[in-house]
Amino acid sequence: MDLLPAAPVTALLAAIEDTGRDGRRGGYSRPVYSAAERDLREWFTAEASRRRLSVETDANGILWAWWDLPGDGSGSESAPERRGALVTGSHLDSVPGGGAFDGPLGVASALAAVDLLQAREKDGGLTRNRALAVAVFPEEEGSRFGVACLGSRLLAGAIDPAKALSLRDADGNTFADVVRANGLDPDLMGRDDDALGRIGDFVELHVEQGRGLNTEEFTDAAGRGPAVAVGGSILGHGRWRFSITGQGNHAGTTLMTDRADPMVAAAQLIVAVRQTAAAQAGARATVGRLEPVPGGTNVIASRVDVWLDVRHPEDAVTAALVEKIHGQAQKIAAFEGCTVELTEESLSGTVHFDAALQRSLEQSVARTVPGAPVLATGAGHDAGVLAARVPTGMLFVRNPSGISHSPEEYVEDADAEAGVAALADALQDLL
Repeated sequence: MDLLPAAPVTALLAAIEDTGRDGRRGGYSRPVYSAAERDLREWFTAEASRRRLSVETDANGILWAWWDLPGDGSGSESAPERRGALVTGSHLDSVPGGGAFDGPLGVASALAAVDLLQAREKDGGLTRNRALAVAVFPEEEGSRFGVACLGSRLLAGAIDPAKALSLRDADGNTFADVVRANGLDPDLMGRDDDALGRIGDFVELHVEQGRGLNTEEFTDAAGRGPAVAVGGSILGHGRWRFSITGQGNHAGTTLMTDRADPMVAAAQLIVAVRQTAAAQAGARATVGRLEPVPGGTNVIASRVDVWLDVRHPEDAVTAALVEKIHGQAQKIAAFEGCTVELTEESLSGTVHFDAALQRSLEQSVARTVPGAPVLATGAGHDAGVLAARVPTGMLFVRNPSGISHSPEEYVEDADAEAGVAALADALQDLL
């Protein structure tokens, strides 16, 4: 077939740099099945089709772009030639006001790596014995329906489909209603053993979401770290919601001594979260979202929902931290004349990536980035969810500041291209 010239990953990212820009928060807001995220899915489909990849959407809304074996031509997702395929990819949705690289870098890098691999196959430098697919997973961030990695959780059977379908966004829309409006059948969603059987190995490239590659241990005399690292593990983490209920009332007529104000309790709880996590080595605990009901400026709230994110390498410590914070919340709420209810929204244990796949990635990446380290990450990923079902591994591309989930997230062009080269080499060795 006639091949496209290899596309720099920076050019692919430049093509979507205006999609989903957030004029109020800065950065990008691309919640799942929003107009912006749908535009990105169309962009991916068009780019994959230009590379003669066969694009399909499965029952869970995951996009699959297949580079089948030479002479296959079946174009069917049930084709036996696709069993045990090599899969790469990431996600396209974002947190509110997120950066340009979290998710899209992995997808664009996968497309650019396909360009390199197709050229190598044409020149006789690559002989494949299995198919390759680029996958795009929906609702990785959980920014719309509150559960991170929702697409991969459904695929892997890590969440009850009934629970997933009943999730609601901020406007009250259920996940079932939204996916139905986007052409999916809610009754078909859930664990997909056929799709899992098509994944022999999954390799996800992602921007590093911390300063691991820029720590003194790895930086050179100029203070610059390696462009790429291999993932070793993902910290256990979860999300919980505290619903603090008090007495809604008038801001002007209710004396301070007569109030049962859940906002005051929420404020004290947020401080307690910080103090509790700071006292535990290796812990990270964050309140990044709270919603008062009804939310009026001149209204004492009747309820405040507070979302808690807790992470630690040891799952038992994560559980103990949440239990301790819950106890503090109960005391704070009682003192303010309120009550509190705790709901677990998602929980993932610490994940160690497949050892054999990790060794393969280390050997491959070393050709492009000598001395590339192995890093643990505190950020959740689809690769972590899928690790319970299939061998998974990750590559991280250097982020000079370590800032992520923010408009200041950044990757230098040279590092992004080094990431593509490392990914292509790793995929070629696995193919």
